[in-house]
Amino acid sequence: MSTDAALVRIRELQDEWALVIGSLDEAAVRAPSALPGWSRGHLLTHLACNADAVGNLLNWASTGVETPMYGPGSARDDAINAGAARDTAEILADVVASGERLVDLAASLPDHAWTAPVRGRAGQPITGADALTLRLAETTIHLTDLDAGHDFTSACSLLGDHIGAVVGNMIRMYPGELPPIRLTDGTHTWTMADGSAGLVSGTPGAVLAWVSGRASGDALDGPVPELKSLV
Repeated sequence: MSTDAALVRIRELQDEWALVIGSLDEAAVRAPSALPGWSRGHLLTHLACNADAVGNLLNWASTGVETPMYGPGSARDDAINAGAARDTAEILADVVASGERLVDLAASLPDHAWTAPVRGRAGQPITGADALTLRLAETTIHLTDLDAGHDFTSACSLLGDHIGAVVGNMIRMYPGELPPIRLTDGTHTWTMADGSAGLVSGTPGAVLAWVSGRASGDALDGPVPELKSLV
C-alpha cells in the first residue's frame, strides 16, 4: 500500500465522516453509540483525539523525537470524557479540523518518515506508514460504531482494497496468542500463527467485523475460533 494511496483513501473516509456527522443534532450526539458506555459524543471525541495521536507518531517518524500517541496513564480516557462534554458544535468541528490537520501533516512528510520506526499505543514497533494504516482502521471501524447509517459492508466499500493492509496490520499488532488459522475475504489471505487449524472465510465486512471484535464470527465459514478484540 503506497502512502499516497492511503492518504487519498483517508481523505475520502474523512469526507464521509463530515457528511454523516453533518446530520447529527444535539440529541443524536448525546445518544449511545454502538460501543458500550460511550455516547456518540465520546466516539467523535475519540476519533478527533486519534487524528492528533497519529499525528504525534508521524512527527516522531519525521523528526526522530519520541512523541507517544497519548499522554501517560489515564490521559487518553480523561481527554475523551472531558471532550464528550463539550458543545455539540465544538465536537463536530473538532472531528473535521483534526482530520484536516492530520492529512496536511502527512502530505508534508519526508520520504524517510514512512519507514522510520515508532511505537503504537501498546508499545508495538511500527513504522510511519503503519501509523496511516491505523488511521484507516479507526475511520472505517468507528463508522459502524457511530451507529448512524453505516454497517461493515458499507464501511468496507469505502475502505476498498486497503482492507488487506488494515487487517494485516491489526493481526501483526495483536497483543495475545493468535489462533492458528488462515483467514480470507476472497481476495486477501492472512495467516495467523502457523495456519494449521484451517481456512476461515467471509466477506470483507464479515472479516473486519470479526477481527475488530465487533462480531462473533457467525457470518464466517470454517473453523472460527474465539478471538479477543484486536482494537
